[in-house]
Amino acid sequence: MFSLSNMPSVTTVFSAYTSLAASVMLIKTVLREAKSILTQFIPERIRMNILLKLESLLGHQISDLTLIINEENGYTPNEMYEASQVYLRTKITSTALKRLIVSKHEREKNLTVTAAKDEDIFDVFEGIQLKWRLTCTEKESTFSGRKEHKFFELTFQKQHKEIVLDSYLPYVLNRSRDIKEENKVMKIYSLESYGDKGTWKSVKLNHPATFNTLAMDTNLKKDVVEDLDKFVKRRDFYKRVGKPWKRGYLLFGPPGTGKSSLIAAMANYLNFSVYDLELANISSNSELRRLLLATTNRSMLVIEDIDCSVELEDRTTTTEIKKGAKLTLSGLLNVIDGLWSSCGDERIIVFTTNYKDRLDPALLRPGRMDKHIHMSYCTPSGFKFLASNYLQIQNGPLFEEIEFLIANVNVTPAEIAEELMKSDDANISLEGLVIFLQRKKAEQSKCNVEGSERQETTNHECDVEGSKRQETTNHKPKKRQNTRNFDENEVKNSSKKTRKPSSKKDV
Repeated sequence: MFSLSNMPSVTTVFSAYTSLAASVMLIKTVLREAKSILTQFIPERIRMNILLKLESLLGHQISDLTLIINEENGYTPNEMYEASQVYLRTKITSTALKRLIVSKHEREKNLTVTAAKDEDIFDVFEGIQLKWRLTCTEKESTFSGRKEHKFFELTFQKQHKEIVLDSYLPYVLNRSRDIKEENKVMKIYSLESYGDKGTWKSVKLNHPATFNTLAMDTNLKKDVVEDLDKFVKRRDFYKRVGKPWKRGYLLFGPPGTGKSSLIAAMANYLNFSVYDLELANISSNSELRRLLLATTNRSMLVIEDIDCSVELEDRTTTTEIKKGAKLTLSGLLNVIDGLWSSCGDERIIVFTTNYKDRLDPALLRPGRMDKHIHMSYCTPSGFKFLASNYLQIQNGPLFEEIEFLIANVNVTPAEIAEELMKSDDANISLEGLVIFLQRKKAEQSKCNVEGSERQETTNHECDVEGSKRQETTNHKPKKRQNTRNFDENEVKNSSKKTRKPSSKKDV
């Protein structure tokens, strides 16, 4: 039973508190001295590890604060997580790390080294000691198998919270951007399917096409370059007028006219990564939105051969049909210029088609595809450009004949380039090109003659059939008219005969 006589006196309590305070002061003094000694004789990384262990043993962890930085923020990637990944790659020089992850893509020159999960990485900012740790947990099983949930834990003393949030994390973001810009490697992303969903997988984009190597009309090439320059410089303009910072290009023309090469040249010129989207692999409108949100800023979204890649359901389709549709036209239009198109900055969307007239008019509406670029057949000036690139010659005895043939034959730059690559000898290549163009001209002339004959036959048959129908039409009304007159006369005569007896009786 509790008794007041058992309570310690005030003097005893005060004495105990004094002893405890003295012990705490002594510990703090020891820590300060230890820090001073460690600073002078022990390397920073090892020093930080020792200090954190000491503070952990002495119970200082109760004053720590841990920030959680998740890999994803809802549907979108967490920029802070990506920035932390990039930044921490520069902080893994510590000998305290026991496990590292080393990777290298086939086309990359350098190794990528990162810390494995549950490894501690230490950093110092304005005298504040910070500890990073990558943690992974498994999500629930899905059709695509188990997926890891990744996040960083950033631990520091609570008293430094404002400095960390207001200064350190913004510093990490800015530093990661600088590192990315210094080491930026263009990538091309394609869809990799897992079950009923797809994710972006990338490889290094190393396409040699540039505007200096494109066999395009000089004025058209200049126009495209100026348009790209204007786009990347107009961030404030797009914000002021209330439009998403994006640009849409429609490339149309026959196969082999250089549409894919132009896309690569645009990517190289802007240093943009490319997302190659195949609509046939998209399961629904929501899947399309999810993939769009997973793309990065300063990138190009490319949909090639849009006229034949997938059958898009019309917006006027009934609800029953829409429920079973994989992808609707409305869903695609929302990606281009709807609300979902604003989820990102400095984006370029490129559609290609061999047949512009097959596209739904809704895709061609002003404001949807900002610039339409016609990739035409090769011209004489285009041939000179290709000859300069492939054969390194500016003129030759066969140039005049070749230019005349090209002006009268539908031939693509890809076909010309293929002929020029058949021999290292310029004369042999040009002679082969002349033979190729002459053969192609003969084939096209034959097709034109056959087409004209078919058209003439069709027109003649139509004329004969039309004449027959006209004669039949003209003949039939005459018969009906004569019959009608005959019938009327018969009726009149009959009436006269009937009336005579009646007249006599009346008389």
